[in-house]
Amino acid sequence: MSNTQHLQDFTTQVRRDILRMVHAVNSGHPGGSLGCAEFFTVLYQHQMQRKAGFDMNGIGEDLFFLSNGHISPVFYSVLARSDYFPVSELATFRKLNSRLQGHPTTHEGLPGIRMASGSLGQGLSVAIGAAQAKKLNGDQHLVYSLHGDGELQEGQNWEAIMYASAKKVDNLIATIDYNGQQIDGSTDDVLSLGNLKAKFEAFDWDVLEITEGNNIEAIKDGLAEAKSRTGKGKPVCVLMHTVMGNGVDFMMHTHAWHGKAPNDEQLANGLAQNKETLGDY
Repeated sequence: MSNTQHLQDFTTQVRRDILRMVHAVNSGHPGGSLGCAEFFTVLYQHQMQRKAGFDMNGIGEDLFFLSNGHISPVFYSVLARSDYFPVSELATFRKLNSRLQGHPTTHEGLPGIRMASGSLGQGLSVAIGAAQAKKLNGDQHLVYSLHGDGELQEGQNWEAIMYASAKKVDNLIATIDYNGQQIDGSTDDVLSLGNLKAKFEAFDWDVLEITEGNNIEAIKDGLAEAKSRTGKGKPVCVLMHTVMGNGVDFMMHTHAWHGKAPNDEQLANGLAQNKETLGDY
């Protein structure tokens, strides 16, 4: 089921999970996680073709790679609520010996996690490799990835961007969380990204924009359009304009909540803005 009301209810519950997970251990990254809640919901509950169960090979299904791994709370919540592992396990976030570390890791074998992404700038290279493996295997499914806009200040991204177009990796859809914020301030103040659309196009990518990246219908339409552009000789980039901290009014439009946990009062306020829909863990 992927009707709009289900997706909205799912997103609301994901926001509750994010707030509660980060608050419980007084650490984590709520801002970017909240800003991408709608995207992850649509991706896993509507867009991707997924098999039951999980294996690292991922043959015969679409794959996703999270590059900006610090937004693990949203990833873990959506994976758990998409039946990769028990929702109750969210209560172990960032605790000793937990499979749910602050940045996703693979050594504990957490279902749904195919790469460790604690270091920024590496996810696109991995996603390209997975996409090429699918071509070699004759697998017609797609590879999706997500990257922070500030993360594009890492040089390895641009080597990968050049490689993907040169090798015609046209079964890849790379989405950029374009919120204009990073840990130390706005991306314009830290290191301006310039015209990202023009840059990707100059590297011979097919680029489209989702101007309302926190609107479920806009994301559904945008990802459907992106999928329709695959298989035509170019990798596809989606520039998704989001609001950091979306859905919690005091966290929105600022980098202040990039890596800061809410206190008890702030948690209650945030939860009050997102009424329980599917049941807390």
